Amino acid sequence: MAARQLGRGIALQSLYEWDFYGRKDNLEAILNRNLEEFAPGFNDHEFVLKILHGVSSKMKELDEVITVSAPEWPIEKLPVVDRNVLRIGLYELLYADRNEVPPRVAINEAIELAKNYGGINSGKFINGVLGTVYREIGEPDKKGSPSSRAEHATGQDKKQGANRKEPERQIP
Repeated sequence: MAARQLGRGIALQSLYEWDFYGRKDNLEAILNRNLEEFAPGFNDHEFVLKILHGVSSKMKELDEVITVSAPEWPIEKLPVVDRNVLRIGLYELLYADRNEVPPRVAINEAIELAKNYGGINSGKFINGVLGTVYREIGEPDKKGSPSSRAEHATGQDKKQGANRKEPERQIP
């Protein structure tokens, strides 16, 4: 299992426990125990901490996005795994550095978490919700999308290489 995938799994386990017990315990203490127990050789603690701090600090905003994107599923009625997979996926999709975690990677990793830890239909549900949000934000990493054209025009497209200079283009 890739290091970051393992890190996301540990983050999910920690968020699950924290959420299950009413968010009363110290999330970092839960994380440290889970890292020690389930991933003793894991060395990218900063990545997992960034996810946990990001999700916990943006929880209200993330839950609002879930409520709007899945109106038939009130947040408190969602299975704890699905709810926290969505929070992780949405945090990475909406708030993470896109050079570090491209939007499609955020979605795919969340789907994998749902398949590994959730119920039989969790992967499809997560895919549907995150796909809806991805389209709502303008499909930022899709070639030809307004967001990718804007990134390209401002030189933020790292795929072109650091030394290659592209001519500036006007965004239609």
